[in-house]
Amino acid sequence: MLTDADISAIELSLKLGAWATFYTLIIGGPLAWWLSRGDTLFRRFVGSVVTMPLVLPPTVLGFYLLVFLGPVGPIGQAFKAIGLSTLPFTFAGLVVASVICSMPFVVQPLQNAFEALGERPLEAAATLGANTLDAFLTVILPQTKAAFLTAAVMSFAHAIGEFGVVLMIGGNIPKVTRVLSMQIYVYVENMEYERAHALAGGLMLFAILTMMTIQFLNPRRKNKPMSGLAPR
Repeated sequence: MLTDADISAIELSLKLGAWATFYTLIIGGPLAWWLSRGDTLFRRFVGSVVTMPLVLPPTVLGFYLLVFLGPVGPIGQAFKAIGLSTLPFTFAGLVVASVICSMPFVVQPLQNAFEALGERPLEAAATLGANTLDAFLTVILPQTKAAFLTAAVMSFAHAIGEFGVVLMIGGNIPKVTRVLSMQIYVYVENMEYERAHALAGGLMLFAILTMMTIQFLNPRRKNKPMSGLAPR
């Protein structure tokens, strides 16, 4: 049976996943489009920075976020200068950290989808008088809908399951930053394995459903026989 702390952690995780997904799509969509428009050294550098969370230990990323966003960091000092509170150990800080960690899961599938389309759809739209925004909304977006759905699902799932960065930037404050992964950690620390099993099993089921959803969004294409070689 779920406790009040479990329900609070689940609600916080769902809220975090929703906000992180929203912002990663808002930021990652245009970024992926820009990265797909050329192959310059600067674009490669930006792409490398964006995908860095895939290989960087979460505690390292969380540590530097804590340094930069904290009261003595440049961003934290800028926030204090304009009268705002710093982000570490707040829900807003968790959202910022989750957006950065989830960005590769949005940018990569979208960039691949944009590059796979090539220039022909844009050229065809341009001949019909469509500007860049019209072409993106009416031509590119419908053809990359599956990629956007995949990016949204992956971003949401990753934000739900993140632990290392959450621990570093958010701590473990009940009803503020104690999300589902942290609640499992608390149960393990207290050797309450049955409660930890219940929540961890739920996350495993969620992960399986997530991967199945992605499989349905990106069905495998069967190889078609070459022209003239089809069986009779």
